[in-house]
Amino acid sequence: MDYAMVRLIFGIWPLLFGMFLLMVGNGLQGTLIGVRASIEGFSTLQLSAVTSAYFLGFLGGSIAAPGIISRVGHVRVFAALASFISATLILYPVIPIFWAWVVLRILIGFCFSGVYVTAESWLNNSATNNTRGQILSLYIIVQMAGLVSGQALLNIGAPEGYLLFIAASVLVSVSFAPILLSVSPGPAFEETKKMSFKSLYEASPLGCIGMFILGGVFSAQFGMSAIYGAQIGLSLKEISIFVSSIFVGGLCLQYPIGWLSDHIDRRLLIIYVSILGLISFFTALIFSQYFFILLASGFFLGGVSNPLYSLLIAYTNDYLEPEDMTAASGGMIFIGGLGAVLGPLFSGGLMSVLGPIGFWVSLVFFLSCIALYASYRITQRQSLYSAEEDQYDAISYANIGFSSTQVAGEVAQDFYVDNIEDINDDKIGN
Repeated sequence: MDYAMVRLIFGIWPLLFGMFLLMVGNGLQGTLIGVRASIEGFSTLQLSAVTSAYFLGFLGGSIAAPGIISRVGHVRVFAALASFISATLILYPVIPIFWAWVVLRILIGFCFSGVYVTAESWLNNSATNNTRGQILSLYIIVQMAGLVSGQALLNIGAPEGYLLFIAASVLVSVSFAPILLSVSPGPAFEETKKMSFKSLYEASPLGCIGMFILGGVFSAQFGMSAIYGAQIGLSLKEISIFVSSIFVGGLCLQYPIGWLSDHIDRRLLIIYVSILGLISFFTALIFSQYFFILLASGFFLGGVSNPLYSLLIAYTNDYLEPEDMTAASGGMIFIGGLGAVLGPLFSGGLMSVLGPIGFWVSLVFFLSCIALYASYRITQRQSLYSAEEDQYDAISYANIGFSSTQVAGEVAQDFYVDNIEDINDDKIGN
């Protein structure tokens, strides 16, 4: 790490610390909602609807936030949305009614998405071509660390009471203090051009279909995993450890799989990663009574889904012109968001019919679809690797998470384009 990077980190630490606290609060409430809803007697289908509502709001926020920011500014948007989040968290235990929770989940998803857009815009404004990849990686680490820390806080109080909701509210309230007190001015927000879904699909059918299906996997791991744990009788401590294993897996396997993607056909890697997940999930189906097997399966759930997200975007980039990549990021994230809205309804439907084991059955189905469709696409398009393998240069990409918004996607795309330019410059130099 050079001196310039150290200076940059010191300059953005209020933002990173604020995001860490925000993710702690989000991780806590995401798991807590599933546990408390089970206690309140919500049916499995109602639980899935509550989970879908969050992602519906998140999708709406990612669309609306840029326009709101351009009108009133980053600081006002960040403070207003964070305040709404804090207030919403307090209301959950006050009105434990299904339809009220659906409305509250839509609202809180919208607000979290808007806050992420704001924070990621600040990060993008602070990064340079030389630091963009490092900053994005650091941001992902902070996100994952916050989500894992949120699971640990589940054990400080009873889910039947108010304490855990108050704790989440306090964390969110405190999170925006470092940012609002920072001397760093808010960046100017510029909306990027859009790319039609038709053009995006024509460029990469696998990227689009895979991202849609993967959205269901993400929404299941974020919202339905705690519900599954509660239904099979796990204690609160065991649920927190199980959910933590998902986020830890996502962090640990992101970079090894990213390295592999630079050395083998990305379509083959998508298939291999999907099969790895299938093996893990089948194991959980058969041996779900053993907690350590659940932890291992949770680890691979996160370890498979998070790298696949970045991998599908990178694979799509392989078939795009550099000038189209930033515009494509918004479309890809929107497609994933649609899948995330519909995914919990599918998982919840299976769980209502098959019982808790329907959670793993739905994941097996999702990953099987990705693996089979990727296998089909291999027969439809010549590999960039096999065409002129000795002349092909794999383009390294930046890792992003599913909770990232279009802004983080654009930062990752800029990193990808920078690497293309570096490779072209090297070829010219040689």
